[in-house]
Amino acid sequence: MLEFDKNLKLLKQAKYKYSLQDVQEPNLYREIYDYQSIPKIAFNMRHVPENMPEEIWMTDTTFRDGQQSVSPFTAEQIVYLFKLLNRLGGPKGLVRQSEFFLYTEKDKKALHMCQDLGLQFPEITTWIRANEKDFELVKQAGVKETGILVSCSDYHIFNKMHLTRKQAMDKYLGIVKEALDQGIKPRCHFEDITRADFYGFVLPFAYELMELSKESGVPIKIRACDTMGYGVTYYGAALPRSVPGIIYGLNHYADVPSAQLEWHGHNDFYKVVSNAGAAWMYGCASINCSMLGIGERTGNCPLEAMAIEYASLRGTADGMDLSAITDIADYMEREIGIEISPRQPFVGRHFNVTRAGIHADGMLKDEEIYNIFDTAKILNRPALVAVDSHSGLAGVAHWINSYFRLKGDDVIAKNDPLVAAVKAEVDALYESGRNTVMGDEELEILVRNCDVERYEHLIFFHNN
Repeated sequence: MLEFDKNLKLLKQAKYKYSLQDVQEPNLYREIYDYQSIPKIAFNMRHVPENMPEEIWMTDTTFRDGQQSVSPFTAEQIVYLFKLLNRLGGPKGLVRQSEFFLYTEKDKKALHMCQDLGLQFPEITTWIRANEKDFELVKQAGVKETGILVSCSDYHIFNKMHLTRKQAMDKYLGIVKEALDQGIKPRCHFEDITRADFYGFVLPFAYELMELSKESGVPIKIRACDTMGYGVTYYGAALPRSVPGIIYGLNHYADVPSAQLEWHGHNDFYKVVSNAGAAWMYGCASINCSMLGIGERTGNCPLEAMAIEYASLRGTADGMDLSAITDIADYMEREIGIEISPRQPFVGRHFNVTRAGIHADGMLKDEEIYNIFDTAKILNRPALVAVDSHSGLAGVAHWINSYFRLKGDDVIAKNDPLVAAVKAEVDALYESGRNTVMGDEELEILVRNCDVERYEHLIFFHNN
């Protein structure tokens, strides 16, 4: 049977409806995941068309999945970070939702404190296990939507839950129907989708959920969870690891609208950001993230990364306040004690700091040569040059100009006598055995010791 596709303006074959394959033995994809070796990436060279949704956005799981990997936040810390999420997402709510636990009194207190802020975005949602008793917690919390764990690989269905596929699907559908009866919008978390039988379980289950969605008039969401970070974006990669294949299949064969489809990835194989970007590109509207990428094992997709990726793909920040990224990182490190790698993009202390003398010389002539974008304007993080044994005159000059905020005619050149004097002192320290980068306070003292009068003149600029 043929039908006309309004988007492609072409005739297409009618979509095939996949039925549940209730197998006797689990399909563990041992040819890919034999556990004794690195998981393999198989290819079938099938082309999957790109299908960027009209609207894309991010959701946050810092207070749910993210919090599982660090010391628990206090309610007050959650409220502070929630306000920063609101600021980052901007008036269009590009950080659309924030996900909370409900199992401790502290979690409940934090949720209610965030509700009391009266902010439109992020919308507060919750996460529960697939059992009816947890619905009472959701109702008491007064939220409209909850995530429900519906593990979809045979690793979970057979080996963890000790069910057949049919028993698992019947159980999950029963829980979803219960949520609908309770007036709660379900968001179904397809755990371990990159090890699941896509045609034998994922698609038949997703199709049944979309039928329930049509019957109830409630937009049931599906979160495709790459729980182990196995997803890949290579052209022609085969299921179950192909991110484009997963998103296309859910859109095309199960009729899941882009707005009801969300991607949740982990970074076990360094692919979390590229997988999330591909999910957007191939038809998924929502990417689930956490601040700084905190989360189980190697972590979730970093929220700051996808905020920058959004601006890259759309050509605009669309109202996001990206300087909130810097404030989030500062608060997480200073107040909560989360250690951020100094070189972590956008949030690490040294992500836009150069050490090489030849690079410092370029920065002195034109910052744009070695800085990725105007980090001072966009992230409130000026580009810096670290001073050590390799910095040279240009590095010292750049540090003085940056630290004392010199502009225009006041900028000091690398051949300035003050620069030469400070560099001589720095060189002497390293020749005597120092092997660490110079700190700002140390360098300020060196400037003062080299020329007190010039130092007092520079301090005037620094404080005005």
